Amino acid sequence: MAGAQRLVPAAAAAAKRQHPNLVREIAIAATMGLAGGAVWKMYHWNLKRKSDELYSALERGEVTLDAKS
Repeated sequence: MAGAQRLVPAAAAAAKRQHPNLVREIAIAATMGLAGGAVWKMYHWNLKRKSDELYSALERGEVTLDAKS
C-alpha cells in the first residue's frame, strides 16, 4: 500500500507538467475513429458477402432451406 501511495503524487505531478496538445488529441481521435470505422465496414462487407453467396447458391439449386417448427 505504501508503494501505491507514493505513486499517486508522482503521477499528479507528471500530469501537471504536461500540457494537453490539441492537435495530437485530434489526430489520435481521428485515427481511432477511422480504424474503428474500417473494422465496422469490413464486418458488414463480410456479412453482405455471406448472404449474397447464400442467395446465389439458392438460385443455382445447390442448397435448400428447410423450415422446422
